[in-house]
Amino acid sequence: MAKYTPAVDMGLDRLSEMARGNFDLAWMDSNPQGWGHESKPGPAGLGLVQIETGHYAKIPETGSSHGSMAPRGCFVPEDTPSLGIYDMNDKGEVWSDNAAKLYDEAVTRQWNSATDVPWHKLEKLPDEIEKAVCQMCTGLTEVEFVAGDMPAKWMCHINHDFHEIKLFLATQIMDEARHMDVFRKRALANGGGLLMASPSQEELLAAILQAPNYTTASALMHIFGEGFVLTLFRTGEFLAPTEVEKTIFRLCMQDEARHVAYGVKHLKYFLERYPERVEEIHSILDAGEQAIFALTLEPQTIEPRAILAGNGMENIQEGMMKLAFLYNKQVKEYLHRLKVAGIEREPRMRIPKELPIGELAA
Repeated sequence: MAKYTPAVDMGLDRLSEMARGNFDLAWMDSNPQGWGHESKPGPAGLGLVQIETGHYAKIPETGSSHGSMAPRGCFVPEDTPSLGIYDMNDKGEVWSDNAAKLYDEAVTRQWNSATDVPWHKLEKLPDEIEKAVCQMCTGLTEVEFVAGDMPAKWMCHINHDFHEIKLFLATQIMDEARHMDVFRKRALANGGGLLMASPSQEELLAAILQAPNYTTASALMHIFGEGFVLTLFRTGEFLAPTEVEKTIFRLCMQDEARHVAYGVKHLKYFLERYPERVEEIHSILDAGEQAIFALTLEPQTIEPRAILAGNGMENIQEGMMKLAFLYNKQVKEYLHRLKVAGIEREPRMRIPKELPIGELAA
């Protein structure tokens, strides 16, 4: 019975040849086009933007057919095995011209929820305010990680020739893990706890995760879902009773802004190449809009925010008026982002452009 497998025997034979001074060295001259490359650091250091130039900046419209993890720009031997999973080979399916820049920004702006949030500034709050904060954080904990799960679902399908996209999406997964972490910490840190989950939240998350392809999932999540959350964080000062929540919103906001910026540019790139597929985007937005409208008006979403916006139960109606302003701003910015990407959505929108809270109260 043979002691070793043929693969191990081949390796030992190769080692014996090297011990005799017989080296292959073919790798040294394998990629003459890619040799002699130099890059100079920019103001923020040596990023992807500085590295990906010349030979290494040539991004094919269709990803390499070898189907391996070989990095773009290297020499790939003919016997390199395909892994059989990188089946998203169309640049238009995933590409965004700002991905490298966003990746460079993401790796230099990572923050730590343990030390970058001033937890020592938490204050004892009235029960109704603490419960409102904890309910809001329960909902945000529930929703945030879908923006990590979605890219994780698709990343192993994206051809390695589009590594800028994969690198950026990897930072997004880390961002969203940190967001889930920080909102859970806030719910548990000040004498409160997690409260009620949201059935409507799950409907929106399911629509994102069950989208039929990457671009429709990206449009629904990056532009729509994360766009609404970004507007919430940008205007969330009136929802933050202490410096802790203000800091959390500010730190999460910078991450969400990158995700939304990628989504808008990706959709724009996609539609410039496939304008006939705009109906796919409209169809997924039809479902997403109705899901987020139900979520917005669900008691465990709107009521705690109204209490915080009004600074207490006695001013909850005033808080509702502030939330109507927030909703109107969310919709306006959502429509603007889609217009930048090449979609005129307003005539097709399935939800009100404004919340008529004042009219209903009258």
